[in-house]
Amino acid sequence: MKPGIVLFILAGVLFCLGFASFFFSPLIFIWFILASVSCILIIIDALFFQFMDTLESKREINTTLALGSSEKVVISLRQTGKLYLPVRIKLFDLYPDSMTCKLFPISLNSKGLSNDGILQFEYSIIPSQRGEWEFAGLELLCSSPLFFWEKRIFHNTKSSGRTYPDFKKMLGLNAKELRGITEQAGVKNIRKRGQGLEFQILREYQFGDSVKSIDWRATARRQKPVVREYQEEQDQQVLFLLDTGYRLHRKENEYLQFDNALNAVLLLSYIALKHEDSVAVGTFGSEERWLPPQKGISALSSLMNQLYDLHSSPAASSPFSALENALKRLHKRTFIVLISNFRKEDGESLSWILPRIKQRHLLLLVSLRELEAEKLQTQPALSTEALLEKAAAFSYLYNRNKLYKSWEHGGLLTLETPAEKLSSSLINTYLEVKRSGRL
Repeated sequence: MKPGIVLFILAGVLFCLGFASFFFSPLIFIWFILASVSCILIIIDALFFQFMDTLESKREINTTLALGSSEKVVISLRQTGKLYLPVRIKLFDLYPDSMTCKLFPISLNSKGLSNDGILQFEYSIIPSQRGEWEFAGLELLCSSPLFFWEKRIFHNTKSSGRTYPDFKKMLGLNAKELRGITEQAGVKNIRKRGQGLEFQILREYQFGDSVKSIDWRATARRQKPVVREYQEEQDQQVLFLLDTGYRLHRKENEYLQFDNALNAVLLLSYIALKHEDSVAVGTFGSEERWLPPQKGISALSSLMNQLYDLHSSPAASSPFSALENALKRLHKRTFIVLISNFRKEDGESLSWILPRIKQRHLLLLVSLRELEAEKLQTQPALSTEALLEKAAAFSYLYNRNKLYKSWEHGGLLTLETPAEKLSSSLINTYLEVKRSGRL
């Protein structure tokens, strides 16, 4: 129990009145009467807490949340008896640091009690970090009837759950056709048939079909143009190697580059699973995990449950070691997607292992563009320090581009894209690889 603001105001009034009585003696009697009555009221007001009803609290919130999506939280306070209940209650919900909310403290009025003695309050919270979370409890600051006193009460009302990376959006895509998925992700519609693909059906010729796809025997038999339609080969294997070290631990706009990379991996995993391919995931850097190949659309939930709490940190990472460890685990030709941020020194280290990979697998080296360095390169240099920074950015980007060109000339697949466009770029590349028959 602690003094309320009314008690401080009353103490200030009595002090001022007592100070004035030194100069005007008739005020002494008034001060004495006011002080006596105030002491009696203060004591009586404090005694009301002895008869105050206890409150039961309950919190309602979904146990699975989506990163960055607003979620409703409902707090219920239930009166257990029919004795005194504070008119004003200040409520503090002890939400985790991984969430943001700017409403507290909230003042509740007990006059809003329903007929069954329940007072409800609703607010919204936004998860700002993936992983597990827990609400520590509730704190209530109850006021006495005359507001002379306040009593702090702690309720051990805990709630726990998990925050997934845009899992509602991912799961919402399950009911849609692949065409709808790719269009929403900004994927180009690519029509390529008849080369390195599996034969599916014969159909009538349509305007725009390649002449090479015409089946002349079927055309002669039916007396009208007939083409062979192909589909991408299925039952292939895709491996994502995701860097959790310092290379992707850079914040752009609201999230880290790593968060965008993880979302892209999950989205492309869903599309690969829809194509009946198997998906494996390996991480390297600050945290190493290995998820063996899984097949079927139900594997998406398993992937998210094993990756939702994955985070990056400013730790060292080695793409060479990641590829070397992956080669020991792979027993089938695989489309390897390595997502990192490559430097000039990676050219020499990877040169030892790339020939081995090209013999058995198809490798895609994905690097996220560093917008800060590109912006620094274009800014005018108004000082010696700015000139040196601009020269360093130019040298860094020049060496990166030179490295990528050398890989491309060597027959490797490379992709350099901004973080926000990574998902659509990866999906386009995956579909191109499927339709080209390179895998």
